[in-house]
Amino acid sequence: MATLDEERAYVERCKDGLRRMLKDARDNVIVGETVAGDRYSAERLGRHLKSLAKELSEAPEGPPFFGRLDFGHDPGEHRGRAYHIGRRHIAGEHGGTPVVVDWRAPVARAFYRASARDPQGVAVRRRFGWSGTTLTSFEDERLGQGEQGESRILAAEIERPRVGPMRDIVATIQPEQDDLVRAGLDTSLCVQGAPGTGKTAVGLHRAAYLLYAHRRRLERSGVLVLGPNRAFLGYISAVLPALGEMDVEQTTLERLLATVPVTAADAPATAAVKHDVRMAEVLRKALYGRIGKPVEPVAVPDGSYRWRVYEDELRRIVDDTRRASLPYAVGRERVRARVVEAVRRQAESRGAIPNAAWLRKIGRAVTTWLDTVWPAVKPVQVLYEVLRGPTGDAPDPARGLLTDAEREALTWARPPRSVKTAKWSAADLVLLDEVAGLIDRPRGYGHVIVDEAQDLSPMECRAVARRSEHGSLTVLGDLAQGTTPWAATSWEDRLAHLGKPDGQVVALTTGFRVPAAVVDLANRLLAALEVRVPETRSYRSDGRLRVTPVTGLGKGVVAAVREAMTFEGSIGVIAADADVPALTAALRDEGLDEDERLSVMPATLCKGLEYDHVVVAEPAAIAEAERRGLNRLYVALTRAVSRLDVLHARPLPRQLAA
Repeated sequence: MATLDEERAYVERCKDGLRRMLKDARDNVIVGETVAGDRYSAERLGRHLKSLAKELSEAPEGPPFFGRLDFGHDPGEHRGRAYHIGRRHIAGEHGGTPVVVDWRAPVARAFYRASARDPQGVAVRRRFGWSGTTLTSFEDERLGQGEQGESRILAAEIERPRVGPMRDIVATIQPEQDDLVRAGLDTSLCVQGAPGTGKTAVGLHRAAYLLYAHRRRLERSGVLVLGPNRAFLGYISAVLPALGEMDVEQTTLERLLATVPVTAADAPATAAVKHDVRMAEVLRKALYGRIGKPVEPVAVPDGSYRWRVYEDELRRIVDDTRRASLPYAVGRERVRARVVEAVRRQAESRGAIPNAAWLRKIGRAVTTWLDTVWPAVKPVQVLYEVLRGPTGDAPDPARGLLTDAEREALTWARPPRSVKTAKWSAADLVLLDEVAGLIDRPRGYGHVIVDEAQDLSPMECRAVARRSEHGSLTVLGDLAQGTTPWAATSWEDRLAHLGKPDGQVVALTTGFRVPAAVVDLANRLLAALEVRVPETRSYRSDGRLRVTPVTGLGKGVVAAVREAMTFEGSIGVIAADADVPALTAALRDEGLDEDERLSVMPATLCKGLEYDHVVVAEPAAIAEAERRGLNRLYVALTRAVSRLDVLHARPLPRQLAA
């Protein structure tokens, strides 16, 4: 086996390989400009080569490998061979054996799956320890000889302080996580993951794996990652680029649906109605209720002659099209096409030979009649009429679907004069997307990853479902962390709304991020959260929990932060939203301004984030601030990676005081 000096020499060989790959990529861009071919192929080749060169030049600096596999002499494809495993492939010279094998390659799976009980042909698995980009150590597990113990390097990597954005976990993926990461593209998964179990990392690594294994298919259809808020997206933004994937779209659902500016806020009762799944039927009735029945023939001018299509045939065309359940805009064009076809048959029966220009002219002539029977419409017009409430003799699309109180909550108290002066709320974006999806199909993705999915409403789930109708989903969340009024209490219900009722639900129950003492405290809340989720077990025995009564919350927080500054890593102060300004001011008065290390975070925005040292200020205030306050407190308590200070001037919630 190689010595530490030999492995350090191998690091230099890897650096040479990366420099060679970058030079070759840049040379290929130049050569590609002179390659003969049609314009479309040349443009595609040029974009591909430039993208590859850009990706290599912008690759984040880091260790070129984290592991090594030495296969034994048992019969098999890899008999007697050794492979270094890293975040990205590094090619060998002149097309020879790769210097580093991509962690997603089939052979690399043994790094995560092999064990003393099932070595999978691996004689020795080596893990490497790094300080920045300097190789400092390694340790070997001789699986072929039945040796497998606790890995010091693995534990150190898991417990390493969290500073800055989220990191990848390629060096620490566990077998149960690897199963999920490498699930097939056509498989939709729901990962119920308690805090610290790595569910977000699993979702992001699954995106990277699917792009590796199904590159051509997903380059056409795309991969979409939906996060709960911008802070969360900023936190995870570096993971996929570190894994060599630059072209994954990462956004929030609100930004994805933002077709109009959000300038209004809904009352809680109004928001609850708008997010209810019954609104889908209300909007469908409002849209398709605009379609009328033909009551007279349509006369289509053609020079000095007029062709006529009579009402019986027109009714049959409209009725048949409605029964076909097509998107509204597609149905409108089908009606037009069938009326034009009826006119064409008449013209041919009189000896005419219609051409394409004639058919387009007749199609335009049909528009005036079409607008009276199947009018063109925009989503804002439909929603404006629903929120304005019923007028005149027009039927109310909400009748029989909503109660009188719900209808009143939905209706604008002071309707705007027109669509142009209407102010829209965040919930209206979801309703507008529902109408838009009824009018025409939105862009679909080959794979969609949804994080914190337990907080999606049924109507938001439908918006996601429209974008993954012909693709697959990775749904990530924790029912215990549901904090919206419409948060899920079962995954089966949410998967149905997401359009994947047969999606597989898998629970991750081993926490790698949150220390055992913190997990045990948070688990006390589970019985009060009214959801059925398994308790978390922590992989870690390190960490610290301190529950401290204080006489003044501001002074207590200042003292806790000062002490936290003596440790390495990030610090998060989490409090009820109303308490944040006062605590921020108290810290600033003592010279403790927010910076890269220190953040003061409202409890409503801390989901998905993590800090080495967390100070939770006044748990009772967090628990009382909203209907799902205990869920919010569960989230706040589980943001700590190393140390948790719980400070309270008031009595603790009874579930924690036990």
